[in-house]
Amino acid sequence: MNDRKNEIIKATLELAAASGLGTVSMQQIASKVGITKASLYNHFSSRDEIVEEMYVVLRDMSKKKASVGGIDYDKLGPDASLKDILMGAVSSYRSIVNDPDMFLFYKIIMSERTISKVAAEIMARETETMINATKSLFYALEVKKIAHFDDPDAAAFSFAMAVHSMLDYESDLKFAGLKAKPKMMSGYIEEFCRIYGAK
Repeated sequence: MNDRKNEIIKATLELAAASGLGTVSMQQIASKVGITKASLYNHFSSRDEIVEEMYVVLRDMSKKKASVGGIDYDKLGPDASLKDILMGAVSSYRSIVNDPDMFLFYKIIMSERTISKVAAEIMARETETMINATKSLFYALEVKKIAHFDDPDAAAFSFAMAVHSMLDYESDLKFAGLKAKPKMMSGYIEEFCRIYGAK
């Protein structure tokens, strides 16, 4: 991505953080970047297109900053700790969503998702990404005999949605200036492991 597109994305993020995504116009974005509105349209056809590109760019950047890569399934042995694997996966995801720019982006998108189609689509896409990654992990855990699921898809869905909800709850507590509940995530994962850990 070229520098000008990065400037546009950063300017849009700053404007949306200050006054909400719904109030940000293409003219405001162009003015903040220091270009004409016509020039802005040479890079993006709409504000929604900017927001969609912002999601992709910020998510990729936060993954790189957090040094998050995929799990090497070949290295998983039957003696691997299910709890450590799940805690590691959640920790990696938490690192991505807690990156300052990504966190700010999610704050904006979450506040807009009931009134903005593009915001709702991004949140749905993020949830689908998390569910699909969890399904891949759970199939590998089953094959490696680290866990057993009667229905890996249903287990992955319930795990991903529970983690997603807990992370949303943590964000709500953070926004409100309240303390996170101690051991909420680790307690859930311990119980999950008790139920699904290979016997």
